[in-house]
Amino acid sequence: MGEPPRFIFEPLDKDKHDRAAFSCDSEILTNYLKQQARQDMDNRVAAVFVATADGKTIAGYYTLSALTIDAGDLPAEVLKRFKSKHPILPCTLIGRLARAAAYKRLGELLLMDALERALISSREVASLAVVVDAKDERAIYFYAKYGFIQFPDHPNRMFLPMKTVADMFARADAQ
Repeated sequence: MGEPPRFIFEPLDKDKHDRAAFSCDSEILTNYLKQQARQDMDNRVAAVFVATADGKTIAGYYTLSALTIDAGDLPAEVLKRFKSKHPILPCTLIGRLARAAAYKRLGELLLMDALERALISSREVASLAVVVDAKDERAIYFYAKYGFIQFPDHPNRMFLPMKTVADMFARADAQ
């Protein structure tokens, strides 16, 4: 058995990365990368990052965007911990996250890279949490494994406090 590939995570580059060859378990996520991702980047709607082992073939991708949420949408006990009096809270949205069908274990690496970028960005542009919209029960389970919490009135929308993200990476750095 060979050594697993090492991935580079970088912004999508239309001249360098082969979007046409990408295919994942979701037609919507496959088509987004092929047909919409470039426009979203150009219009500054989403920042698109890809994972590649060879600099060309896209093994997976995710998007990051700014987002605001109503403080009242959070669980009361979490809102108390945030100690914020603001009615609207800044967050970072992982809008899409997908891995090619051939790379079953890449999801975690994509998520960790997205969380680390969100954390670094939050030091210059405030972000209280990372938010995801899980597309199905399998995605809810995936995000819950990493500590994401469901919004009470929107079970497919989940969040992870930025403090939790910072603690995750502080523990990783300490090891």
